[in-house]
Amino acid sequence: MNIKKRIDKIPGGLMLVPLFAGAMLNTFFPGTGAYFGTFTNGLMHGVLPILAVWFFCIGASISFKATGTVLKKSGVLVVTKILVAWCVGMIAAQLLPAGGITTGFFAGFSVLTIVAAMDMTNGGLYASIMNQYGTKEEEGAFILMSVESGPLVTMLILGTSGVATFQPHLFVGALLPFIVGFILGNLDKDLKEFFTAGVVIMIPFFGFALGNGIDLRVLLETGFAGVLLGVGVIIITGIPLILADKYIGKGDGTAGIAASSTAGAAVATPFLIAEMAPEFKEIAPMASALVATSIVVTSILVPIVTAYYSKWAKSKKVGKTYEEQC
Repeated sequence: MNIKKRIDKIPGGLMLVPLFAGAMLNTFFPGTGAYFGTFTNGLMHGVLPILAVWFFCIGASISFKATGTVLKKSGVLVVTKILVAWCVGMIAAQLLPAGGITTGFFAGFSVLTIVAAMDMTNGGLYASIMNQYGTKEEEGAFILMSVESGPLVTMLILGTSGVATFQPHLFVGALLPFIVGFILGNLDKDLKEFFTAGVVIMIPFFGFALGNGIDLRVLLETGFAGVLLGVGVIIITGIPLILADKYIGKGDGTAGIAASSTAGAAVATPFLIAEMAPEFKEIAPMASALVATSIVVTSILVPIVTAYYSKWAKSKKVGKTYEEQC
């Protein structure tokens, strides 16, 4: 039936298709998990243990022996993305109510929503784009983008902006599976190869579990606002990323715009944060719906924008070289 091939044609489909399947199930048959119980309920609502395994596998997949060029390029992009999200979070904390906006067109917008959409890059999307428009070193820059995966960076931004308070042991707990995986993966190449396979395998499972926490009616209510959020992520993070790539990473800016997406894993962040900070439980479903829309929007637009930008950047470079030769 070529189900996998059809899913692969959808931007972020491996995560988004199961997510929307879970959301449909939760919207029309909300008691399914509780009715069947045991393993079925665990598969439908076990977001935390599934993501814990996923973070562990991501850690194991990252090699300590990366080249300096790759680390420099990825470091510039990751730090820039985090700093932009932090600045936007600080500003939003002053402008938005503590519980976010609950009514009107911007319903669901909160510091949590905005930061979750901006502070993580879709590493897989970035790698595939740079495979076509960048160098091998630029393609390999997704190596550190995996470090952004998970709620840690969002916790740090929310904590420093004064929106939420987290106990120190919660920060350690959020990072520990990743660290253990990283250590084991670098100690034994066979373990690295074994656990790396789990990175892709776990994606549809946590997508489905996340979907079972989303009501599609909420997603429809936040649809246009989610599109606005996605476009905002590309513009607000894309411009600083282009500048950082050109003037610090010594690229032409293509890698910067390719990194201006919302990561698929970001849809889990509001739920994970709400587990540690109960004050976010009420807005978590709407925040996740907005972030999910942003993932779709950026997954579609970033490759298109990057293609046009790359063509323009290469034409400028050729023109400059010609002028210099004359």
